[in-house]
Amino acid sequence: MRSARLCILAFALLALPFALGACVSGVNGSVDVAAGSSTSDASTVNGSVNIGANAKADKASTVNGSIHIAEHAKVGNADTVNGGITLGESATAGSLTTVNGHITLEKNATVSGNVEAVNGALNLAAGSAVNGELTNVNSHITVDGAHIGQGITTVNGDIDITGNAVVDGGIKVKKPSDNGVLGIHFGTDDIPRIMIGAGATVNGPLTFERPVKLYISDQAHVAGPITGAEAVKFSGNAPPASGS
Repeated sequence: MRSARLCILAFALLALPFALGACVSGVNGSVDVAAGSSTSDASTVNGSVNIGANAKADKASTVNGSIHIAEHAKVGNADTVNGGITLGESATAGSLTTVNGHITLEKNATVSGNVEAVNGALNLAAGSAVNGELTNVNSHITVDGAHIGQGITTVNGDIDITGNAVVDGGIKVKKPSDNGVLGIHFGTDDIPRIMIGAGATVNGPLTFERPVKLYISDQAHVAGPITGAEAVKFSGNAPPASGS
């Protein structure tokens, strides 16, 4: 009988690391998921979340802090409010969302769903992919040799599409919804600058609900109607400085 209890205790002790690995969370402080390990939930409130190389997490989230997903790691959904998100080289995620912060996809990183920010730059490196929508409200969007599956949408952001990037689903720049206070508008009056560089491809409509500066290389391929703007063609790698 005693030996049976000892066997049960030994089994419980052996299983303890796996049970602890089911959830890694906190309130104040960073949360780390070790390289090569797995967890269902890596979450905190005030702190960063770090997913190690080749690790897996069904969810990674924080409120005040950044999220870093290392190379070859796999995450279901990653979201923060005040902080940036970096998806490392050849890592994968279901979706990435932030309110105030950048989102960066490093080389060959893939997101099967959407990538969304409100106030933050979106940067996609060569070989990376977003199979859903790429969306922000404010700040720069850079797609350098990457693939977008369901279009790019912004309100006030500049967009640079370079290298051999392919954007399926087109581009949309929405009209700002801020009507101001007592008729006074507090938003930016800067005109978004949209640049489609040599070798890049955009499949789908280019729809502009507000004034923009649209530059399309004579070596780019745009397959879709352009509404709300008149394209300025340019030769070489970038428009002349006067067009910036």
